[in-house]
Amino acid sequence: MVKVGLTGGIGAGKSEVSRLLVERGAVLIDADRIAREVVEPGTPGLAAVVEEFGDEVLAADGSLDRPKLGAIVFADADRLAALNKIVHPLVGARSAELEAAAGADAVVVHDVPLLTENGLAPFYDLVVVVDASTATQLDRLTGRRGMTEADARARMAAQATREQRREIADLVIDNDGPLERLVEQVDTVWAELARRAHAADA
Repeated sequence: MVKVGLTGGIGAGKSEVSRLLVERGAVLIDADRIAREVVEPGTPGLAAVVEEFGDEVLAADGSLDRPKLGAIVFADADRLAALNKIVHPLVGARSAELEAAAGADAVVVHDVPLLTENGLAPFYDLVVVVDASTATQLDRLTGRRGMTEADARARMAAQATREQRREIADLVIDNDGPLERLVEQVDTVWAELARRAHAADA
């Protein structure tokens, strides 16, 4: 098994790279998706979030009002830290379960948006960073996701810099170009990951 940490700034195209790696046979463990699962209605995670932030972070149907919570935590580093203290251990435990279920020669890709920020690189056999220019990120966030430029810049500023991510990268995928170029790079990365997984299992 080879454990890969996949990360990249918001709007860099990490989700697309995840999808392409899964198509090639990777086992994907998506931290964002798990983070949503562990705070679904009825979970201890949601109860802990409500205890910390109050009932105002709940939607009318009792689910977590993500935009409301996001507005609170992205504007206040201490509140973000409080949220992370609740969610991260739950995500870690679930991720470990999923990893344990993968095969001995599997390429297990952990999609972790805040890998750099949380100092998680040492937990993986290698780190793959999806990189894109600031202009590309802004274009995708304002165009495809409909964010205002101010909101997009605030989200980007809350994350590690491109330089900080590249410092911890074992492999970098440049996603400023067309999809065909991205696919070529993913094929190259996949060949290396598969080689390492088979070597580890041998």
